[in-house]
Amino acid sequence: MRQKWQYWNTVSRKWLWIIVIIGLIASIPVIYDRVKTESTSKTVELVFDYRDLVDVAAYQVHPKDYINEKLTELKNAGVSTMAMFESTLDEFRKSRRIMIYNSLDVANMTGKVLPENENFTYLLFTSEENEKALSPLIQDTFRRLDIPVKPWTYEDKQGLILETPVENANLKPMAPDPITMSDLVDRGFNIMPRLGDALPYDEQSVAQLMETFEQFGVKRILFDGDKVKGYNDNEELRSLSSFAELMNQHGIGLAAIENLKKPQNGFSTLSYLTDYNVVRLYSLSESDANLDIEVISDRFTLATKDRNIRMLYLNAAPARSSLKATITDPLENLINALGEEGKAVERMEANGFQIGQAEPFKVHETPGQRYYKAVAVAGSVAMIALMISYFIPILTLPAFVLGMLGSAGLYVLRPSLMEQGLALLVAISAPTIAMVLAVRRINAVQLRTPDLTVKNRVTQALFLFVRTSLLSLLAVPFMIALLNNITYALVIEQFRGVGLLHLAPIALVAFYVLFYRKALSMAFVRKMLKEPITLLWVVAAGIIGVVGYYYLSRTGNSGSVTPLEMAIRTFLEDTFGVRPRNKEFLLGHPLFIVGAFIALKYRNAIYILIIATIAQLSMVDTFAHIHTPVHLSLIRGLLGLGLGLIVGLIAIVVWQVLEGCWKKWSPLLRR
Repeated sequence: MRQKWQYWNTVSRKWLWIIVIIGLIASIPVIYDRVKTESTSKTVELVFDYRDLVDVAAYQVHPKDYINEKLTELKNAGVSTMAMFESTLDEFRKSRRIMIYNSLDVANMTGKVLPENENFTYLLFTSEENEKALSPLIQDTFRRLDIPVKPWTYEDKQGLILETPVENANLKPMAPDPITMSDLVDRGFNIMPRLGDALPYDEQSVAQLMETFEQFGVKRILFDGDKVKGYNDNEELRSLSSFAELMNQHGIGLAAIENLKKPQNGFSTLSYLTDYNVVRLYSLSESDANLDIEVISDRFTLATKDRNIRMLYLNAAPARSSLKATITDPLENLINALGEEGKAVERMEANGFQIGQAEPFKVHETPGQRYYKAVAVAGSVAMIALMISYFIPILTLPAFVLGMLGSAGLYVLRPSLMEQGLALLVAISAPTIAMVLAVRRINAVQLRTPDLTVKNRVTQALFLFVRTSLLSLLAVPFMIALLNNITYALVIEQFRGVGLLHLAPIALVAFYVLFYRKALSMAFVRKMLKEPITLLWVVAAGIIGVVGYYYLSRTGNSGSVTPLEMAIRTFLEDTFGVRPRNKEFLLGHPLFIVGAFIALKYRNAIYILIIATIAQLSMVDTFAHIHTPVHLSLIRGLLGLGLGLIVGLIAIVVWQVLEGCWKKWSPLLRR
């Protein structure tokens, strides 16, 4: 009975490979949909923070002239949109639209005695135009907050009395300044409001606000803070649904800030309710605005080309310079980065983009896509079962059956968990299978023909390199099919388990090599467990831990690089247009080629392939960055393979020279 069970598990491998191939074929229409979707948005929008411009202008001799001058320069540099925060009294003061006083100030101005029990805010409008535009806005805001408002006049100037301290009044957010919005639109700028959720949600006032935005041609909103408009009152008022309905009614979408430590609360819900009318935004911080022009230009170029960013947000801030003994600002640096010196706009246009108002991706979906994805799910489960079969053959069929049942159950309960779980497991399985088969092939060739010529060893190594890489890349179509959802492209949902993907194949290949070579056995394990722990063991464990930590720290978007690596990356980017991964073409691929070449002669050199696994899993991981266009990931992987092949062949030559020197000189060293 047991022999028959083992027989069926062994035979099932052939059928599992057939299911994998069928799954790969079914993935093709889904891949086409992904590529088609990625080609639908080619406009990049440059946005400048208008509040920052006002803050910088406050330190100039002629603030209004400075603002006019810089707006013209920014417009000429390609900036088409101004971000407008919700207004505050302090912002109106900086814009010279109002003057603010407290009760003590007014007592001094009027020559009256300061009231003992009064701490109010007094404001005067600096012109009749400002009074007409802003007085209704201010009164409506403070009355909704149950703060009494009364008219006030001083020396023929109209004003208001707000029965709250100045410090409190300055914190209350209001709708963006309508005078500034009108002026900016007249200058040819688009407006992108930045809204917070500090005040209670009021559907009527929000409806009026959205109507005003539509009149000013607003197409996109960026939220300020850690939550979207309406999030605080959603449980009681269902305010997110109300706000989304208003956005849809007025044709307004969202902007998603890249690399936030935590997604803004309610953003995913609002994205869903607006049918993912979302554009990804890269924000250049106030400190980064002072970086070298070339660095800023590189960041903008790579963000748009490599990460599907379609909005670039520029910040600026005044700074005290003791060297120049003056207040400085980065506006000229930013304008130069965009224009003639940094040529960021020119470089983006050379990559096929145009500067204008960003549009969301239009999702392309082939009829019957869900059925294609279902077949891809079966192919993914088959791939995972195949990986298990090379370690525990008796579990091959149970792994496939349980995998299919588990996938069906998760699809009903939590589809996104099913997609991400299968994508992670298939991403681990393909490079693991590829490396295991490479180890088996090397072992078989050694047993069959132990004395291969150098030429045959090179041929075998290159054949293995190509076959192993192709097998590893079998995971890619499944990952694309499983994660083909606009939420991943917009990074509203993210592929999880990158750390596990970077460790599991290495550990599994190491485990296979050790057991396959019979270096480990239960007796050996028991013996090792009884051995006393020595200082050497502690040092070795420490070194392995440090290397492992450094390796993991280099994964993902937060990994840091050395200046030398940055120089290499820049060179590769400038030379090829797409940067291959260093750990692929400088480490993993060359190690695989030279390791296979050496292992075909020296049995224990097979351990080199454990480290070489890094490149195989790295190729797969490249496609786990769903926000990167598919064709760029493919080019990056192929460049890594091509350059890795060249470096690997050079490594073989170096090895042959070193081996020849050793054979010639080692007898002399033994004398």
